[in-house]
Amino acid sequence: MSIDLLFAFLGTIESFYWSYVGFTIVTAVGLYFSFRSGFYQLSVLAHPIRTIRAVQRSSKGGEGINPFRVYFASVGGMVGLGNIVIVITAVNLGGPGALFWLWVAAFCGTLIKYAEIYLGMKFRIDDGRQGHHGGPMIYLQRAFQTKFFSKTIPVLYCSLLAIYGVEISQFVVVTDTLADLSPSHYYFILAAVLILTLYGGFGGIRRLANISTALMPPFIIGYVALCLYVILLHAPELPHLFKDIFMTAFTGHAAVGGFVGSSMLTALQLGTARAVYSGDLGIGYDSIIQSESQARDPGTQACLSIFGVATDSLICTMSVLVVLVTGYWKTDVPACHAVSSAFSHYLPYVDIFMAVLIFIAGYTTIIAYLAVGEKAAHWLFPRAGRIGYFIFATLAFIGFSFLEQCHAVTVMSLSGGLLVLTNLLGIWKLRHEVVFKKELISS
Repeated sequence: MSIDLLFAFLGTIESFYWSYVGFTIVTAVGLYFSFRSGFYQLSVLAHPIRTIRAVQRSSKGGEGINPFRVYFASVGGMVGLGNIVIVITAVNLGGPGALFWLWVAAFCGTLIKYAEIYLGMKFRIDDGRQGHHGGPMIYLQRAFQTKFFSKTIPVLYCSLLAIYGVEISQFVVVTDTLADLSPSHYYFILAAVLILTLYGGFGGIRRLANISTALMPPFIIGYVALCLYVILLHAPELPHLFKDIFMTAFTGHAAVGGFVGSSMLTALQLGTARAVYSGDLGIGYDSIIQSESQARDPGTQACLSIFGVATDSLICTMSVLVVLVTGYWKTDVPACHAVSSAFSHYLPYVDIFMAVLIFIAGYTTIIAYLAVGEKAAHWLFPRAGRIGYFIFATLAFIGFSFLEQCHAVTVMSLSGGLLVLTNLLGIWKLRHEVVFKKELISS
């Protein structure tokens, strides 16, 4: 079987999974926690100052990393190219209504994120260096009581996470985007991005937190401001646009321009799938990062994760609205160029601007996943895991840089889907361990 046939087969499996299995289980589990908690995410989002104060109280005297630095490390992993590029395919194929279903999936997914952070914090263990180890590899052992499954399920999860942790798809996009500015220096750019990636990813969660805290706030503020500028220039069109979003979410959208039309089911599936991908809902990597927080109460750090998903959804929404108001969603412009094409009407030197934007968004995501992948490899092989993973990551980054980008995306999407299945099964079995404390944000 040729490599193209192999990836075509894997692509078919990936499409079926995310169209039917992935979005169904994420939405179902998210709705369960939403109804059980009395829509706890609304209470948290309505009181950001109280949540911040609760986190500050809980972190006094605790060991680990400052909870707000951990928060930005988490956001750095979530906010990436999926929010600027991949999310656009939802409306390219599903129409404006896909954005509505993205909001629904993200709203439900906030409590999936809450649950995995809560369980990671609750069952974390000391690492012997004034820090902590936590995440699915720990709480999955408690979820499965039989000796066989308590050992094999965490091993399966860590093996998948080690593969997923080498974020080859975004590495390839970042490298190719920078290389487009200077094609003759491709190998130099590849080497530079690789060195920066290995430095950031193998510096542990603390280094990741420091880098993300420096890069994420200006990136988020700048990107949202720029998107709002473009969107508000089209303010008279917004009432009709939002009416179109809500109506086509339930009726589908007829063919228009280069858009071939879509059904309600298509909009629902694509909107949900992109929310899962961009917010990493159910993957479990976030639990590993945030378990290193100084916060002592699991609920306080878990509350911060709700704002993380909200931030991720905001970036997705801004990207999609820019493409919708400028009309690029119904043209033949590829999704990877839709946002830059829209910005090109308002910004000079847009190719340089987008290269910087994509580097920042992609880099923090790549090193976040590499950091948790390294922890998974160390958990599997305490003695040789770190050096082995370093070699594996280096070879994978270099190797996939000379293959089609779609191959890298397929590998990441499939391994992510299996991680969601494994992690959500464990969360479901431990669902009664998850506590929603409204008193944390009531004062």
